[in-house]
Amino acid sequence: MKKIKSVFDLLLAATVSFEALAHSAPNLPKVMTVPEGVAAFGWDFESAEVTTQDLGQGLHVLFGIGGNIVVSLGDDGTFIVDDQFEGMIPKVVKTIGDLGGSEVDFAVTTHWHFDHAEGNLALGPQGTWLVAHENSREMMKDAHVVNMVGLAVLQEAYPESAWPDITYDSEMRFHLNGQTVELMHFGPAHTTGDTAVFFREANVLHMGDVFNNTGYPFIDADNGGTLDGLITFCESVLAVINDDTTVVPGHGATASKADFMRYTQDLAVIRDRIAAHVKAGMDLSDIIAAEPSKEFDARYGDNTMFINRAVKSLTYRYHP
Repeated sequence: MKKIKSVFDLLLAATVSFEALAHSAPNLPKVMTVPEGVAAFGWDFESAEVTTQDLGQGLHVLFGIGGNIVVSLGDDGTFIVDDQFEGMIPKVVKTIGDLGGSEVDFAVTTHWHFDHAEGNLALGPQGTWLVAHENSREMMKDAHVVNMVGLAVLQEAYPESAWPDITYDSEMRFHLNGQTVELMHFGPAHTTGDTAVFFREANVLHMGDVFNNTGYPFIDADNGGTLDGLITFCESVLAVINDDTTVVPGHGATASKADFMRYTQDLAVIRDRIAAHVKAGMDLSDIIAAEPSKEFDARYGDNTMFINRAVKSLTYRYHP
């Protein structure tokens, strides 16, 4: 465990007002704080339960509020991927203890969004080594608005104690608990700093929010995410895994490689249609009217946020 110096947990970046951020990004819905956003999603830390799924070889998935957590337990310690919210950490830590683990030694962040990384606020000061792609660390140092179309959330800068201690560029490996743990980054996708984590011996993959198994993905286009990149990221990971791999999405139930491949292929079809419309000069309302995802909506649900963010990210490609 690392030793954290006693420091004031102050925001090191300048405070940015809601009004200033909203003015710099026109057409935003009302900008909320993270607690307001949590309430808007109907999440309640006090009543929330953490459930688990055993993946074998000391690996478990924890489902709670926010992103899915993968836990690796063994003689080398406790290694987790994503840590949800600070308010969920007591329940997460208790669940890890019930599974036979102890204090969290390493926490990998798949990306910097609050529902996957705010547990860093508790784990960092406790001495956990925090790990992420270098772009996620940079994003965590400043405030950003996450525009989800129906609502927007101001992600405040994280205090320094919650910043990743260890970062990487394209790939990195850990060797612990009998696993070769491979961290992979293939460019901007859901965000600019996404990490896929592959536990090779157990054949378990955590995709973070690059793979959403509850509906269409969210593309954080205002902060550098791209639909093109998300599809490329998925295709790159598909080349690494095999038919027996268990795929853990950022949200939703665990899936197979076949499920993940279908998701990737479906997004590619929709992307090509939207790209053609954008290249032809159609605006957002016309593209929505053209129903580019029509035959997929029954599978993935409401497409409002996805189409909006996809159009924005593809507009950058053709009309930078």
